Amino acid sequence: MNQKRIRVFCVDDHPIVRDGLAGILLLQADMELVGEVGSGQDAIELYSALQPDVLLLDLRLRDMSGYEVMEKIFTTFPKARVLILTSLEGDADIERALALGASGYVVKGTGRDELVRAIRSVHAGKKHIPAEVAQRLAEHLASEKLSPRELEVLTLMARGKRNKEIGAELSIAEDTVKMHVKNILAKLEVNDRTEAVTIAMRRGILHL
Repeated sequence: MNQKRIRVFCVDDHPIVRDGLAGILLLQADMELVGEVGSGQDAIELYSALQPDVLLLDLRLRDMSGYEVMEKIFTTFPKARVLILTSLEGDADIERALALGASGYVVKGTGRDELVRAIRSVHAGKKHIPAEVAQRLAEHLASEKLSPRELEVLTLMARGKRNKEIGAELSIAEDTVKMHVKNILAKLEVNDRTEAVTIAMRRGILHL
């Protein structure tokens, strides 16, 4: 008897990426592409109809983030198996995706064989974290996390707001803003505001 194929559903907003993934899956005797879409809303709606074995999901979509897609799908299908395939390599992105319930995380540009192994591992109910992804997590494992308020301040810093303007927007004193900025610099281990924004974006703590 023929082995049951792994039913894969691809979600990526770049048609050329979806075409490439379709080509890879076509070459696998134990896999089949059951659907492909480019938006988060379409992904949520079609997932219910398809209920694939593995959801291959990008974190950057044109209408919503992959995180939001996961949250919606896991609400209805808590046992869904999601493999992230994205260009985002920051430790904060990886950590958030895994915390939400993703079973694996693969960075775009990885080899075809690695991707195929990842799909098979996730389908088998295993976690798949490539060495380079695990390394990025390990680099900042002991780093102190920014508080929600500090993240708000950092976001406004990234928009070029001065302390007084940040205080007015968040309805807090300017001295309080200065304290938050000091804490942000310390936690990110940087010396100035520009470097803080640069590092935060690189790590996936901040997306503009």
